[in-house]
Amino acid sequence: MSTSLNPTALVRLLGSWNSGALPAYRELADVVRLLVMDGRIPLDVALPSERALAQTLGLSRTTVTAAYASLREQGFLTAGQGSRGRTRIPHRTAPVSAPGLAVPEGLLDLAYASLPAAGEVVHRAFADALTELPARLPGFGYDAVGEPALREAIAEKYTAEGVPTSPGQILVTSGAQHALNIVLRALAGKQDRVMVEHPTYPNALDAIRAAGCKPLPVALPSGTSPAWDIDAMVATMNQQRPAMAYLVPDFHNPTGRIMSDLQRRRLTRAAAASGTVLVVDETLRELNLDGVRTAPMSSFSPAVVSIGSLSKSHWAGLRTGWIRADESLIVRFVAARTVMDLGGPVVEQLAAARLVRSFAEPLDARLEELRHNRESLLGLIAERLPSWEVERPRGGLTVWCRLPLASSTALTVLAPDFGVRLAAGPRFGVGGAFEHYLRVPYTLPAAQLEFAVGALRAAQDKLDASPHLRRTLKTERPPAVAVA
Repeated sequence: MSTSLNPTALVRLLGSWNSGALPAYRELADVVRLLVMDGRIPLDVALPSERALAQTLGLSRTTVTAAYASLREQGFLTAGQGSRGRTRIPHRTAPVSAPGLAVPEGLLDLAYASLPAAGEVVHRAFADALTELPARLPGFGYDAVGEPALREAIAEKYTAEGVPTSPGQILVTSGAQHALNIVLRALAGKQDRVMVEHPTYPNALDAIRAAGCKPLPVALPSGTSPAWDIDAMVATMNQQRPAMAYLVPDFHNPTGRIMSDLQRRRLTRAAAASGTVLVVDETLRELNLDGVRTAPMSSFSPAVVSIGSLSKSHWAGLRTGWIRADESLIVRFVAARTVMDLGGPVVEQLAAARLVRSFAEPLDARLEELRHNRESLLGLIAERLPSWEVERPRGGLTVWCRLPLASSTALTVLAPDFGVRLAAGPRFGVGGAFEHYLRVPYTLPAAQLEFAVGALRAAQDKLDASPHLRRTLKTERPPAVAVA
């Protein structure tokens, strides 16, 4: 059954669109285009006829005709019959609204905060792993707990960091996201509350919602001292009794903050008192750019569930992560895991075991590169975007920027026209929060960062010249993009 949009409904969506800063047909086309890209106007919907929309808006038919012609030329409207074109997304902009798709050639991807592989080290690990493979071939290849050599290596790493750990306390997973999904399946039921920092990692929010749970956000303080509002977290656990709390205390994504040992100690005690399971994402812990010393959260309580990964430190293509927990919980996690899959690929785990045993080998060079990139990005933003307020990250891979206006979604929608792909601030929050914020990674070389900041400057200039675009998108749902 075909669908269409009546002129009154479209006018309501347009809001106060005609600022007079540009010709009316261009402003009308721009706002309709943004509404389509933002999902407010669905795809394959017939727009009102030129005559009907012109009458409802009180404009000449010529203006509406020109706006529709512009939308057709840009690929956002089909030719259709007469003037009843149907909405569509052109191929070049599909990744802006389609999560999980590869970014098209020619766009610089700022939605992903990941490094290329530590090439020589990863290559050598795989070469060595292949020499071990023949000994594994007589077996079936299924192992829901993980390759013993890798579990031993991970356990030794925790023990060396002051957290005595046995291989029986480790479950190997296909990355940190897989680990979180396993934990949610095992520990949280439908409609259970899961406390999260606000902002937080978007894929964690997606996993929490997909599990049927309710994210319970606790805002991070606007300043960096204190970095976490522990009073609010304790009050939330005492009053709301969430089943779980998902936290990123080590170079928090997206802000780059790190939680102090005093805060960690208080939080673990409060969680134990309220019956809340602390699930701690440690995937960024090794990316310590300022040499801050903190103890792993699990050193303060044996009840903490830790999630780790090689994706940020070595290479996301390894797809190797893990869960560290009490052995009784590991048994539950394995049972939950076998509903999803029966184990990870053997060669990757053999390679990962070698990487974990020599974990620090590529880190010095990578950390130095990240420090250089961080300073380049901070300097470029200060020079080209002086009205942006930037929180200096202590580690991790990203800068969390406060924009002068609530324009994050608008920038995200416009950015592909200038060669970059972004994740809007609201992707990092609940209920449409963070329109004033944008996460920018510093994982790219300085030359690409310079291009990216130039593109952000150009996109902001366009918004500054068209205030109606910000007004239109202020309360809109941001485009859905894959984020890492």
